[in-house]
Amino acid sequence: VGGESEGGGGPPAEEDGRGCEGLWELPVEECVRRPECGRCSRPQKVCLCPFLPIHPLTVSTCLYIVQHPAEESRVLRTVPLLAACLPKDKCKVLIGRRFTEDRYPELAAVCRNSHALILYPGAEAVNLEEVSLTSADPSVIIIIDGTCSQAKDIFYKNSLFRLPKQVQLKTSLSSQYVIRTQPTNTCLSTLECAAIALAIMEKNDSIQETILRPLQALCSFQLQHGAQIHHSKEHLLKNGLYDKPMPKNKRKLRRMELLVNNVKI
Repeated sequence: VGGESEGGGGPPAEEDGRGCEGLWELPVEECVRRPECGRCSRPQKVCLCPFLPIHPLTVSTCLYIVQHPAEESRVLRTVPLLAACLPKDKCKVLIGRRFTEDRYPELAAVCRNSHALILYPGAEAVNLEEVSLTSADPSVIIIIDGTCSQAKDIFYKNSLFRLPKQVQLKTSLSSQYVIRTQPTNTCLSTLECAAIALAIMEKNDSIQETILRPLQALCSFQLQHGAQIHHSKEHLLKNGLYDKPMPKNKRKLRRMELLVNNVKI
């Protein structure tokens, strides 16, 4: 009564071990990444260098891109394309979540510079178009690269970013980065923000056109090879096309209600 029923147990441990013999000797297939272009950081077969300026753009404004670590691993990120359009000393990328004066002395010095601006929308932000640039000294713009929640976390949890003058873009342009879902119709990618900001700072509209060109090429290529146009969450909600479960979190649900009712958040 107390013994195992016939056929109820598995094979003895010894037999099971012998069944796995040889598996340990099979060669492990290495994951080899496709060769990347040294300039645009895209796979060589889909290199976007033909759409980049032949020479880096001549600008006096320096960009500091503060990038959330999650953005670094995204395949279709825009910061490498932005950096490829500018001289290396005019576009510096810092990756992290927390930025202290001890660990980032150069960034701390930049934040204390009276000519430094941080591009982050909000009630206290001044429209960049209205900022008076009276000094001949080159300006610095800090841009946070990440999703809305990631950017918010970085901005509010790093006291250094409270020091520069806070600015925002006054624009009604819709994002051309149509292969990634944006929260609202007017949310822009990091590359687009930088392109518009540099055009304003340098008083040269052609800068915006030049920097946007590789982004347009990237999106066009992806759409030709099976990618779908991503409408903003705002557009999907307003047109009854949002097919994901509504959040249970009251704060997130309230944010979605504000999107539908055209309330700026």
